[in-house]
Amino acid sequence: MALPSSVPELTGGQVLGVTSAISYALPKPEDKKLTHELTQCLEKHDVFDSDSGLQQRLLVLGKLNELVKRWIYDISIVKGKSEAEAKVTGGKICTFGSYRLGVHGKGADIDTLVIAPRHIDRSDFFHSMKERLEDCKEVKHLRAIEDAYVPVIKLEFDGIEMDMLFARLALSNIPVNLDLLDINMLRNLDHKCVRSLNGCRVTDAILSLVPIHENFKLALRAIKLWAKRRGIYSNALGFLGGVSWSMLVARTCQLYPNAVAAVIVQKFFFVFSTWNWPNPVLLRKMDENVELDLPVWDPRINPSDKYHLMPIITPAYPQQNSTFNVSHSTLAVMKEEFTRGRNICNDIALGKKCWDDLFELFSFFSLYRHYMVITATAKSQEHYLKWYLYTVSALQCKFLCRTGLVESKIRILIGKLEYNGGIDLAHVNCKTFNPEPVTYVIPLCILSV
Repeated sequence: MALPSSVPELTGGQVLGVTSAISYALPKPEDKKLTHELTQCLEKHDVFDSDSGLQQRLLVLGKLNELVKRWIYDISIVKGKSEAEAKVTGGKICTFGSYRLGVHGKGADIDTLVIAPRHIDRSDFFHSMKERLEDCKEVKHLRAIEDAYVPVIKLEFDGIEMDMLFARLALSNIPVNLDLLDINMLRNLDHKCVRSLNGCRVTDAILSLVPIHENFKLALRAIKLWAKRRGIYSNALGFLGGVSWSMLVARTCQLYPNAVAAVIVQKFFFVFSTWNWPNPVLLRKMDENVELDLPVWDPRINPSDKYHLMPIITPAYPQQNSTFNVSHSTLAVMKEEFTRGRNICNDIALGKKCWDDLFELFSFFSLYRHYMVITATAKSQEHYLKWYLYTVSALQCKFLCRTGLVESKIRILIGKLEYNGGIDLAHVNCKTFNPEPVTYVIPLCILSV
């Protein structure tokens, strides 16, 4: 993967976040060398999609976009629009998440949002659109979850897993150059549409707030790989999910706007190993005096927000804490990993270690003396899919979050264990064993008496 040959230089007069940058230093030759070595290491871990994979995703999105446009046209005719009116009604598919950020890997799913004009409602999407998808030969494993906190249709299109959300805007026509970051797009929408839109709005806001996209994307790929291999990549289990890791990397980029990816990774561990939690991480100032009156994260107004341990605040209105699932135990584990990452990066800079050391797979079963094994079983494959793979619950700060029911209950169990005076730490392993039944392993660190 080629490094950017030339990038815009940022100076001391430019502020991208809530504070000025720590350093505007330009990359040194040794920084570029370390970035090249980091890229080679990431390629070895197969985190990049292939050219053919990228083309396949573009083709699938193109087919799906045409299918959605045709569906909106047909529904418009059924609802009394003339052919001329139906043709200009518009409608589109937007992507968000890892694909939109440009950090997806092989086999990753694509998060999509169907945007429709005001005369098309959610019931149309979950009935007539669902039927049209079922009739499509490229579609397999379709499952609609209409009554979820964030309603979704999950499917596989031409071999690519996709999640489809729906939002109806208060517009008669959907313009081609629609700006979803415009707060006015949220006017006169129900809460489910607002939550569905927030995935795209948060992703677009993150991209608008980082200085050099290529450096951000490469550093984010590295941090996501590190978090997965160190067992701390799971919002549902009380660690951090993809959007939270993205915001931490984005904040690091704001503090070191001219840094290349290797330096961003190094500074990431420096910043967050010394961060004074629960001080919040913000990419921009909170919106004030907004007339929409949607619920936002604000510990001055909401008493429950005061108890969040590791607040990382989304940059799009209505701002929410993406990490309210974090517990005392998961925070302790992540702090230890931040410190480990900082020490290894210091050694990498000195030539004593290499990037492979940072991404070393953690040895969960050599850490503790006591473990608890939890086994969950279902009577049928259908029930298994319903409560494990496809449950969409109201976790994660009132914006898009998808998690398994079992995982959410494990997180609650961790919270209960933390109140036991004889337990110092309840560290959940994010890896499952024997998919049917699903097994989670939790070690309990017992305090000596």
